[in-house]
Amino acid sequence: MARGPIEGRIMVVAFEGWTDAGDAASGAVRKLIEACELEAFDEIEPEDFVDFALHRPVIRTLDDGTRALQWPATIAYAPTRPSGRTSLAQDAGLDVSSGNEGELFALVGAEPSRNWTAFAAEFLEIARGCEVDAIVFVGSMLADVPHTRPIATSVSSESAELQARLGVLESEYEGPTGIMSVLGLLAREAGIATASLWASVPHYVHNAAAPKAVVALLDRLSEMLDVTIPLGDLPEQAGEWERGIDEITERDDDMRAYIGKLEEQRDAVESPEASGEAIAHEFERFLRDQGPKPWQGGGQAPPSAPRRDDEPDEDAPPV
Repeated sequence: MARGPIEGRIMVVAFEGWTDAGDAASGAVRKLIEACELEAFDEIEPEDFVDFALHRPVIRTLDDGTRALQWPATIAYAPTRPSGRTSLAQDAGLDVSSGNEGELFALVGAEPSRNWTAFAAEFLEIARGCEVDAIVFVGSMLADVPHTRPIATSVSSESAELQARLGVLESEYEGPTGIMSVLGLLAREAGIATASLWASVPHYVHNAAAPKAVVALLDRLSEMLDVTIPLGDLPEQAGEWERGIDEITERDDDMRAYIGKLEEQRDAVESPEASGEAIAHEFERFLRDQGPKPWQGGGQAPPSAPRRDDEPDEDAPPV
């Protein structure tokens, strides 16, 4: 089978929380929803699934001056009428979508904290109602990667058809997992193909949104879904994000040296002439050179090797 984008009806899924480092995954899916003008049509009520101490409701002032609560629900989105979407896109001078126009669905919300089996059943009911052929789960994880290099993304799938179409492998990850793996297994049992897309976000900026990672995820989603997603001012935000970290780094010799090691490691792994033995030797030297870092906090495990761009990962391990 020739490589190309996923065909048929596709649902793109992201959750805020453990699998959303730098708000990159949820940010990318919300940008997709906005660009393709998807409309909310269903939701999974949060009461039985969400820990409100982790995902608190938000109070807002409405246009009429009244105060209202916004609960952290999980919202499902569907395509609008093609005529309405085309008209708005033309007015804006944008080519929003191409091959999969009208075939994209999305679901985004707070990661459930309990009752995952019941949550998965509600999720599957929505997916079946949309008659989707495939689901793409989007996540972002904290990793030992430098902010100065392109954000690494990885795609994996347990569907032989999607593996061949996308040119990816099955994930070999074993260990603690998140809700997306639970949903993925249930979807596959129901005959829905799934794929997972991940971005690696520098762990030393974990408290800030990472627009550079959002751009990387949207670039990969565009290829996988056969859509063109206008980035707006995201590239400028990504540049400001990187320059802001550079300014902080310049005032901290230890942090600058640490990031330099990450850069060397990333460059060695990605070098065309790098052999497996050379990469392993570089990583061992990197670990030997590491000591406690003032910004990492007490008791944190030593850094692990950054994941390669083409290395599959279904669900990120805890960080």
